[in-house]
Amino acid sequence: MAILENIRKRTTILILIIGMALFAFVISGVFTSGTLGGGGKIGSTIAEINGEEIAIDEFRQKVENAQRNSPPATSTIQIVNQVWDQQLRSSILGQQFEELGVDIEQDQIINFLKTSGYAQSPEFHNADGIFDETVFRNAVANWRETDALRYDSWLQTEKAIIQLAKEQTYFNLIKAGVGATLKEGELDYRLANEKMDVSYVRVPFSSIPDSSITITKSEIATFINDHKEDFQQDEARDIQFVYFEEKPSETDVKGVEDAITKLMDDSVEYNELTDKNDTIQGFRNTSDIAAFLDRNSDLKFDTIYRAKKELSPIFADTLMTLQVGGVYGPYRDGDYFKVTRMVGRRSNGSVKASHILIAYEGAQRANPEVKRTKEEAEKKANELLREAKKSGSVFAELARDNSDGPSAPNGGDLGYFQRGVMVPKFNDFAFGNPTGTIGLVETDFGYHVIKIDDKQDIVQIAELAREVEPSEETINGLFTDATNFELDAIATDIAFSDFAKEKEYLIRPVNRIKAMDENLPGLGAQRAIVQWAFNGETTPGEIKRFNINNGYAVVQLTGKYDTGLMSVEDASATVLPKIRKERKAAQIIGANKGKTMEDLAKDNNVSVSNATALTVKSPTIPGAGSEPTVVGTAFAMTEGETSGLIEGNSGIFMVTVTKKQEPVKLENYSTYASTLKTANAGKVNTAVLEALKKKAEIEDKRNIFF
Repeated sequence: MAILENIRKRTTILILIIGMALFAFVISGVFTSGTLGGGGKIGSTIAEINGEEIAIDEFRQKVENAQRNSPPATSTIQIVNQVWDQQLRSSILGQQFEELGVDIEQDQIINFLKTSGYAQSPEFHNADGIFDETVFRNAVANWRETDALRYDSWLQTEKAIIQLAKEQTYFNLIKAGVGATLKEGELDYRLANEKMDVSYVRVPFSSIPDSSITITKSEIATFINDHKEDFQQDEARDIQFVYFEEKPSETDVKGVEDAITKLMDDSVEYNELTDKNDTIQGFRNTSDIAAFLDRNSDLKFDTIYRAKKELSPIFADTLMTLQVGGVYGPYRDGDYFKVTRMVGRRSNGSVKASHILIAYEGAQRANPEVKRTKEEAEKKANELLREAKKSGSVFAELARDNSDGPSAPNGGDLGYFQRGVMVPKFNDFAFGNPTGTIGLVETDFGYHVIKIDDKQDIVQIAELAREVEPSEETINGLFTDATNFELDAIATDIAFSDFAKEKEYLIRPVNRIKAMDENLPGLGAQRAIVQWAFNGETTPGEIKRFNINNGYAVVQLTGKYDTGLMSVEDASATVLPKIRKERKAAQIIGANKGKTMEDLAKDNNVSVSNATALTVKSPTIPGAGSEPTVVGTAFAMTEGETSGLIEGNSGIFMVTVTKKQEPVKLENYSTYASTLKTANAGKVNTAVLEALKKKAEIEDKRNIFF
C-alpha cells in the first residue's frame, strides 16, 4: 500500500516521463527507432576525448563504412585519419551540446529534408508534386519493414542531419555575439584607404654580424620557458635509411635488347619434322603481325590509327617519318625496349579546327539564357563569317567574344580530331576542305563559323615490345646486398651514415615523422616503418630491414621527440635568430638614442629613403619588406611628425610622415561594418573548433591499432 501511495503522489512526474518518452518516439520512433545514441562500447578503446572513451570496435566499423564509399586508391590510413577528424569533431561538439542543452526538434529535421535531395524525389511528393512530410514518414516506416538496407542508410543520414542541425544551432548561438560597430567599420575603411608618404631611415639587423652575438644554452632555455606556447611539440621520430631498389641491372637491359633485336629479322632453323631448314619470319617481314606479336611481344597489336600526339613524345617525330613497311628500333622507351613497324598511313586523317557557335532558342544543348531566334542566329553567323574572312581578323578573339560554345574561352579551339568524332556536316566540312578555309555550317547545335587550322597524317603502327625487368639473379643479389648491409651495419661500431657512405650507398634522412603518418619521402606509403619507429621497444640507433615495394629499405631510428616542451637542442634553430634579433635591436637602439634622422643615417652609413601611398592594410615598405609595426606607428602620427626608434622586422627604423591623405568621408560606414561582421562570423566555425581541440584532453592511440 505504501508503494501504491508513493506512485499516486508521483503521478505528475510519471505523466511527464511518459510524455517525454512519447515525444522522443515522435521525433525518432519513425525515423531512428531509438538509434540516436551511440552503441555500447565493446573491447578496448582507441582514444579518450575529455574523458569520453572511443571504442575500437565502433571506430573500426566507421572506417569500414568509409572504405566502402571511398575511391579505390584511398589508403586505409587516409580513411582512418578522415574518420578520426570526424570523430574528434563529433565528440568535442557533442560534449558542448550536452553541456549547453543544445537539441533539435522534429520540425528542424523536416525543414532540413525540404532543402535536401529527398525533397526532389517524386517518391515523396503529394498529388501536387510537392514534398509531403506524411508521405515521407510512411516511406520510412515501409523501409523499416521491407527494405533493411535502405532503412539502415536512412538511419545514418538522419544521424548526420541531427548532428548538422545541432552544429548550426551551436555555431549560430556564438555568431549571434559576433558583430561590428559603425566605428569599427569606419576604422576598417581608414586602415584600407588612408594613405601616407614617409621618409625613413633603416638600420638593418644584418649590419651586426651574427658571429658577434654569443648565446648560451641557458639563455635558449630561458627563452623557451618564457614562450612556452610557441615551443610545444607533438610526439615525433627521426629516421634515416638506405633504399635498395629492385631495378634491372645492365646485364638485364642488354639481355632484353639482344632478345628483341634477334626477333626483328628472319632466321633459319632446322625443322625435325620435315628434316630441313625452315625460314622463320621476323617482325620486319611477317605477314601476320597480330599473331607474331601475340607470341613474342608484351604489347599486342592495336589496329587503331593514331595522331602524332598519341605517340611516344620522345620518338614521335622519328616514327612519323617512317614509310609504310618501315621499321625503327630497337629503342628504349620507358620500361620497354621496342621495335616499331609502320603498318598504315592516312593522309590528313586528323584535323585541327576552331569554331564560333551561334546558338538559338530551341537548338540542341543551347544555354537557357540564349533567346535569339534561328533567323537571328543565322544573320549573326553570316556577319561573323564575313568578319572572320577579313584580312587581319583574329579568329580566336572573335570566338572568345561571340561563341556560345564551351570552347569560347580557348578562342574556339577544338584541338585535333579524327573522322566520325564531330557531327556529319561539321565532319564533312573539316575533312573536305584545305587548311586555312573558313566557312559556315548549320547543325542541330546552331550555326558554326569554322576555321580549319591544321591537318596531320594518322598512322597505324605495330610495336614489338619487351618490358625491361630485373632478372631472378638480380633480385636475389639485391636481397643479399640489403641483408648483408643490415647485418654489417648492426655489427659495426661505425656510425650508420658513415658506414653507408663507406659502402657507397645513398643515405636519406626523414625528420619529424608523426605517429599517424604513412608516406615517407623517397619510399612512398610505408606504414610498417612508421609503426616500428613509434614502437615503445624501438630505441634510437636501432636498425631494421623492411621489405617494401620494389626493393628493401634498411632503416635506423635516429631521434625521438615526446609530447610537450621542446628541448634546447630541438628549439635552438628557431630560438637563436629570435634572440640575436633582440640583442641586435637593443644594441642599435642603445647606440642611437636621441639622434636626429640625419645623424642616424650618417652614423650608421645608411641613407634616408622615401615611401609613398602606404596603408595599414598593405604595410609593405619598398626596399624593406613587410613592416606592419612601422606602418602602424606612422598611421598614429600627424603630418610632419618624426617618430622615435622603432623595432621592425628587418631593422630599427625612424620615420617622418611627410604627407597624409585622408580618405573621402562617407555618410555612414554600415557597409564596412557589415563586411567586418560577415568576415568575423565566417571565422567562427573553424576558430571555435580549433579552440575546443586545443583545450581538450585527448589521448590518441590510433597508431597502436592501425
